[in-house]
Amino acid sequence: MTILTHHKPTSAFIGASWAALLIGILAYLVGLWNSELQVNEKGYYFAILMFGLFSAVSLQKSVRDRAEGIPVTDLYFGICWFAIVCSLTLLAVGLFNANFQRSEKGFYAMGYVLSLSAAVTVQKNVRDSGPKEKRNVPDDVTGLHDSV
Repeated sequence: MTILTHHKPTSAFIGASWAALLIGILAYLVGLWNSELQVNEKGYYFAILMFGLFSAVSLQKSVRDRAEGIPVTDLYFGICWFAIVCSLTLLAVGLFNANFQRSEKGFYAMGYVLSLSAAVTVQKNVRDSGPKEKRNVPDDVTGLHDSV
């Protein structure tokens, strides 16, 4: 058995993570607001952002749960991977077919990726900031084995 312990993240890291999340989401949404897209197109890009944020956090939680020995079904784990790939593909196809300048396409792509990455980090920080507990995890789950 391996005992996993988690250290709480620093306040600076938590603040930087939240700042990155807010900057990414706000930049993406301000770009949508100021664009000359039809309302249904704005809704499409907004829905993709929400879907992507949820799928990224869900995948991160599933990976972390498995690493800590908390059961996650293969079906749910597969759905999480499918959802994140689907959200990224929907954004890529939408931007490829959009009548945007390359700089606008890059802006939306970078705001999207920043938001997803920051959402994963914020979720990790929230989980690590919770009550500290040691968890006994079987070695075959963590991949750690005694070398003695």
